[in-house]
Amino acid sequence: MADAPVPVLMYHAVADEPDDATRALSVTPRAFAEQMAAVAERGLTPVTTADLAGAWRSGRPLPRRPVLITFDDGYEGVHRHALPVLAKHGFPATLFVSTGWLRGPYDTGGALDTMLDWDQVRALADAGLEIGGHSHTHPQLDQLGAGALRHELIRCTEILTGQLGTVPVSFAYPYGYSDRRVRAAVREAGYAQALAVGNGPARRSQGPYALRRLTVRRTTGAREFARLLEGRGIARAFARDRALTKGYAVLRRARRLRGRLGGADA
Repeated sequence: MADAPVPVLMYHAVADEPDDATRALSVTPRAFAEQMAAVAERGLTPVTTADLAGAWRSGRPLPRRPVLITFDDGYEGVHRHALPVLAKHGFPATLFVSTGWLRGPYDTGGALDTMLDWDQVRALADAGLEIGGHSHTHPQLDQLGAGALRHELIRCTEILTGQLGTVPVSFAYPYGYSDRRVRAAVREAGYAQALAVGNGPARRSQGPYALRRLTVRRTTGAREFARLLEGRGIARAFARDRALTKGYAVLRRARRLRGRLGGADA
């Protein structure tokens, strides 16, 4: 089917004892291993973000029962805990990094937990993970003026290209926030596709710059995870998230309007 839904799993930290700031959106190493085993047992076929978007763009067929495994921000547990599990199953994945949060010469000091260093990022890339952009300092991109927005995107791209030797083609919006202006800027920065959140399955009809993902968090149990893979009960599972998102969207639109009326275009 041309617009068959594809589950895109969104992970953050993989750690037994994450910092308080990342705990809710973290999973334990044991839970991650069990979830990847569930993916394998159900016969799903993981693909990268670039693979999915490329197939939808060209009309090439996707493998049987595709699924995406994605990680945001660049937490150290992706290398320490997730990589061995992915390698065991032969699963590809996509890691979206905020370059100013990673340990090393570009660190801006804003990271929420222990982050990857550049040797680890290169090791993940060498192991077959797609490395995508997630901005430089992880701001709410739709709240930025044109200059600051462009800097966040270009700086991230330049650092990733310099460190890995390849230009990133996939992007994930920090906090999942974007608007038409942000999506246009991401496209102009050279990214071919971008992931939001939305807490629903991805579909070709969403367009390459607004593909949805499903949040996997510390409270996601085995039954709920199975439902995410199978596309059952998703609206009910994320009802609270959607209510909060709608309310916060109104607040953020008001903030943008005030910024524009004040002439802010940093």
